[in-house]
Amino acid sequence: MGNKERKSRRKVFRLWFSKRRSRADASHLSEISDDDGQDDECMNGLSVRSLDRGPCILNNELRIFVGTWNVAGRSPVGSLAVDLDEWLNLKEAADIYVLGFQEIVPLKPKTVIGAEDPTEATNWNVLIGKTLNSKYGGAWLTPMVNPITNDDYRYYQAAESNTRLRSDYEIVSARGQSRTEYKISDCVGSYKLMASKKMVGVFISVWMRRTLLKKYCVSEVKVSSVACGIMGYLGNKGSVSVSMSIGGTSFCFVAAHLASGEKKGDEGKRNRQVTEIFRRTSFPRPSEDCHKNHPLSILGHDQIFWFGDLNYRLYLEDNLARELIKKKNWSALQEFDQLGKELEDGGVFQGWQEGDIEFAPTYKYSSSNCNRYSGGLPSRAGEKQRTPAWCDRILWHGKGVKQLSYFRSESKFSDHRPVSALFSVIVEDQKCAHSSLVPFPPFSPLHNS
Repeated sequence: MGNKERKSRRKVFRLWFSKRRSRADASHLSEISDDDGQDDECMNGLSVRSLDRGPCILNNELRIFVGTWNVAGRSPVGSLAVDLDEWLNLKEAADIYVLGFQEIVPLKPKTVIGAEDPTEATNWNVLIGKTLNSKYGGAWLTPMVNPITNDDYRYYQAAESNTRLRSDYEIVSARGQSRTEYKISDCVGSYKLMASKKMVGVFISVWMRRTLLKKYCVSEVKVSSVACGIMGYLGNKGSVSVSMSIGGTSFCFVAAHLASGEKKGDEGKRNRQVTEIFRRTSFPRPSEDCHKNHPLSILGHDQIFWFGDLNYRLYLEDNLARELIKKKNWSALQEFDQLGKELEDGGVFQGWQEGDIEFAPTYKYSSSNCNRYSGGLPSRAGEKQRTPAWCDRILWHGKGVKQLSYFRSESKFSDHRPVSALFSVIVEDQKCAHSSLVPFPPFSPLHNS
């Protein structure tokens, strides 16, 4: 086939697609990238390879910010916004923010055994939303109630008009019995709350740039929680997880709080809890779900991030640890790190990765508003003697993940320092399939009410 004939066929095909696209429902348009260059590339590929009927796969890079913070049972207050801004490192904005918290409520019998109270989770989401979106101006999503009430829910993307966002999003249980609605506004912020889940004091909150919802098909947003604390089933320790697919890539984010203790053998308790979380975390599919390939377990996902107060300590006497900390000899200190040894020996997280730690241990500080580690000499009356350790960690697993930075922030809000990592990830975007030139959303869009 000559070049002129190829160009002619290409032109006809593009005109046909343009007409079909203009007739498509607005909800379908919201699933198509507004990047003309990418659409052209995809269409060119289809017109040339029309006989092989294969998908047009585009690999795209996203930046994901993952953070973890044990807030020691303290409620978020207005003055915390400055600390949050520093933690989220807004000078280098990411496409997705995944934030894990531990002890957002005090771990007392009432909170551990009693019914879940959504108040603190909602307060944290409000503050996170303000912090992320105030940088970019405009109104932002304000949750009216606790974002998640079920362990299995679906994310529905609404159609957007040129004048306003008619409706934002809702969360529906697998049986369709409960619904959580959010306030809407004519001018919404740059970041949207995609999912959050609370179990006693463990809490996860996932935010995404709104522009990504136009560029990618975001589907199968699900949550799961595993309690493995007191007696092996109470929620003072355990994990909350979020699973989702972005384009053709599946993601799993696991926020965990593992067993405390620095006695010999305590690391074994933490290892067992990690095993339990892997074993018991599940993202079941409803029987009517047509997305049969979405992973059911943590390890079934393409890219996985595990973070939290993992509580692994140092195999080192307190005075020797403090001496190395004073010298800022982080490489020498890492030789005695329990989690590093477990990773090296394959005790847990076999095949997982963690970046080089080039910051001081994040636990345990004497009190809030203090830069001094608890205990040590001279000791203070009533103060707990604790060997400083890197309790707050971020690990990852999967192809196409590159860590760009790994750091701690200096908020004195609690006895832990926040820890964060910025990642570059590759997302496989299957935009064009032979069966349909206009990609359909994974679920029916919301109808305007």
